[in-house]
Amino acid sequence: MATNFDIAVIGGGPGGYVAALRAAQLGASVLVVEKDRLGGTCLNYGCIPTKALLTSAEAYALARRGAEFGVDVKGLTFNLPAAMERKAKVVNTLVNGVGTLFKSAGVESMKGTARLLGKGRFAVGKQEIEAADILIATGSVPSRIPIKGVEHTIDSTAILELARVPKRLSIIGGGVVGMEFASLFSELGSEVTVLEMLPQILPMIETEVAGVYRKHLEKLGGIVHTEAKVEGVVKEGRGFKVRFGLQGEGAETAADVVLLAAGRTPYTEGLGLEVAGVELDGRRVNVDDHLRTSVYGIWAIGDVLGGIMPAPAASYEGLCAAEHIAGGPARVPAPPPAPTPLHPQPHTATARHPQPAAAPTAPPS
Repeated sequence: MATNFDIAVIGGGPGGYVAALRAAQLGASVLVVEKDRLGGTCLNYGCIPTKALLTSAEAYALARRGAEFGVDVKGLTFNLPAAMERKAKVVNTLVNGVGTLFKSAGVESMKGTARLLGKGRFAVGKQEIEAADILIATGSVPSRIPIKGVEHTIDSTAILELARVPKRLSIIGGGVVGMEFASLFSELGSEVTVLEMLPQILPMIETEVAGVYRKHLEKLGGIVHTEAKVEGVVKEGRGFKVRFGLQGEGAETAADVVLLAAGRTPYTEGLGLEVAGVELDGRRVNVDDHLRTSVYGIWAIGDVLGGIMPAPAASYEGLCAAEHIAGGPARVPAPPPAPTPLHPQPHTATARHPQPAAAPTAPPS
């Protein structure tokens, strides 16, 4: 493999692989470094596997209602291992598809963790590589909030590998991830409790729409506590107790599995950004309006920038960065309203306007 490229992309998720393909289309020599599998969180541990499992759960829910449609179903059960196997096949097909696109476009890829060395150089293991431009697209990881007993919780990656449907599932966090798993496991028969510290679940969408989700979950037997401050998780027998404050009083709920779904954090650990002189705001990488960092020749896109983290926004930023670097058309980096699909039942989608928010439209006279 060559050790000198026009563009090196660190991270092979929806932002990184889209940027790599676009840069290759514009004639650049491109290397993608990915520490896990191509496709990043979205294809491997996020968007795709969760939707595959939600589709299985929806098929099961529809089959349970078969009599309404004149279809008699006897002895109906949900086979979680089979659903997991189907999920893995869907994921592998898409991951392999990214690899095929790379081969067709002439994009090189290598597995490993990149560490910046400065002056257009970085290392992957013991191998040193140079690139005229480096694009940081390392994404994000599940956030770990400082509560007592956090070691008793699992995250959104681990829950995708459960061997059986839990009888009781407590979910800390009522955002998109938390509500997707709440919907999924409620359909499969789990007793689900959602604990959200804000006044409503899904705080990024309209209150009325969030209310529809809540009513649907409660119809399935789920319980939602808003303005609930989780104080800790304790082991009790074969299960757990989640203790939380609610309306000034202490409360608790029992669970066999506790999912921590408290958002995501930009992944910058071990990249050597400080050594290279890249300006950070906490773990978030600072960029200008054209996605350039504080260091000439180093760019950043996607979840590593913080803020809202939909995969389509990362892909759009990847296109913009690639075109600016490789001399393509000057696409505007600021995206149009970012689409955010919500896949718990009922399916909806939102489109957020960039700040300042769009002014409300007056009704016709």
